[in-house]
Amino acid sequence: MIIPSTFKPLWWLANPHLQTLWPVLFGKKRIHGRSERLELDDGDFLDLRWLDGDGPLVVVVHGLEGSIDSHYAGAMMRALQEHGFHGLFMHLRGCSGESNRLDRSYHSGETGDLAIVVQHAARVTGKPVFAMIGYSLGANALLKWLGEEVGQAPLQRAVAVSVPFQLGDAARKLSTGFSRFYQSHLLERLRRNFRRKFRQRASPLQVDVDRLRDFYSFDDQVTAPLHGFDSADDYYMQSSSRQYLKNIRCETLILHAQDDPFMYEESIPSNEELSPQVTLELSKHGGHVGFISGKWLPRRWLESRIIRFLQS
Repeated sequence: MIIPSTFKPLWWLANPHLQTLWPVLFGKKRIHGRSERLELDDGDFLDLRWLDGDGPLVVVVHGLEGSIDSHYAGAMMRALQEHGFHGLFMHLRGCSGESNRLDRSYHSGETGDLAIVVQHAARVTGKPVFAMIGYSLGANALLKWLGEEVGQAPLQRAVAVSVPFQLGDAARKLSTGFSRFYQSHLLERLRRNFRRKFRQRASPLQVDVDRLRDFYSFDDQVTAPLHGFDSADDYYMQSSSRQYLKNIRCETLILHAQDDPFMYEESIPSNEELSPQVTLELSKHGGHVGFISGKWLPRRWLESRIIRFLQS
């Protein structure tokens, strides 16, 4: 079901772009924790970060080009630790600061690695994963995985924040207006990481990534061919999470702002598209992974809302 959010933005940060950018510039909370490299059967690896605790086990996964240094990652991991949870942060392939070994990388619809990490975490701790929290691209992958599993995913709770429900819509939105600022920043990081990976070995693609000026062209010429899709349109169609929401059987909270500058408001699913176990909590304001509240001074609302859901 869709419900209105209790979130109220700090009055001088009500603009969606201020909501999006303020925590990036001023809201980072660095954490350390215990690092682990998980070797995969395909010859690649995933870098993990643990914050050990005695409570329920919760896995956190980041968004496009995110990492443990992303503002939401440190804040959420610290909140989990402060409330007694056992936290595990998952870096997607190539996002921990070191290029992954395979030509393929990660994308919005990759769900196999989520399942691997959940199984690994349960095996090494001796307790099942209680919940998973995903942000943006990671949120899309999380919802898609839950929908694919149709009740078989070994989670009791899930949280998805600022979800790009329709990837094609998000690519178009990020090519318009001020949203092109975010596209430019993220594309430069994608291009830089592509160049870094293939500096020491030949690229399987005959493409000049510096000539790719928007997400659609990058996804069409890099993401799609590297990951077995026919085109960007094929990638968007198969990987968008909106079509999977009706199949989710895990108790799931989606937190989303109607003014999210990464996507159109009409991309938000309707009540009829949600399974009975999914609650979509909509706020009028909040930007993209922002949700900064307060009366005069900024206060992070997002982590406290997620903790309440996990404890309820």
